[in-house]
Amino acid sequence: MSFWQRYQTPVLLTVVGGAIDTIGFITLFGFFTAHVTGNLVMAGSGLVKGEDGLWIKLAALPLFILTVMVTKIFIDKSNKQQLILSHLFLAEAVFLTAFMVAGLYFQPFVDAGDITVAITGGLGLIALAIRNTASKTVIKHMSPTVLMTGNTTQLGINLTDYLVNRSAKNAKDLGHSSALVFSFLIGALVGALLYIKLSFWAVGVFVLPVLYLSFKARDKAFLEHIA
Repeated sequence: MSFWQRYQTPVLLTVVGGAIDTIGFITLFGFFTAHVTGNLVMAGSGLVKGEDGLWIKLAALPLFILTVMVTKIFIDKSNKQQLILSHLFLAEAVFLTAFMVAGLYFQPFVDAGDITVAITGGLGLIALAIRNTASKTVIKHMSPTVLMTGNTTQLGINLTDYLVNRSAKNAKDLGHSSALVFSFLIGALVGALLYIKLSFWAVGVFVLPVLYLSFKARDKAFLEHIA
């Protein structure tokens, strides 16, 4: 099995996660669409510095939790278990598209506390909250594709294991954790560069791989492979 066959799903998802989180952070005054706890840190920082937009950062937490709850109910109630992952990827793509449209419509953003920032950031956050829920339920065996602290820790562990014992298993584990961390970095860099060139149209580039995975997830063989 080739590297791409083995890792295409986590790599694509991680690239998208890095790009969307970066675009949101750049344009929405430090709002994180994927790293919801980062918004709490930014809220604390904003409180100390007297910055605007504190309510938007704090509102990210209940919105994220509500999205997770609705998504989990959908998963539990679904009558078509084989299509759940496809539907979740499709929902993510829909909200990412809404995130792009809102950004194009409301830009330029000039006030960190404005409702337009909340609407745009909220749509991006909902998209990646759906992804996070899928990662904890339908594809819970897969490493996180939006939060890199755990993956970076795992990379350090796998690198240590490989240096001590250069076995095939340790090499495979190191390749997996490396792919995720560097995919997120690539996504963040490419997302920033595309935003400079394309403004919020850049988000559309990252909707495409999610739609691709939604289509692929309708195939039984694909689902068996990623499982």
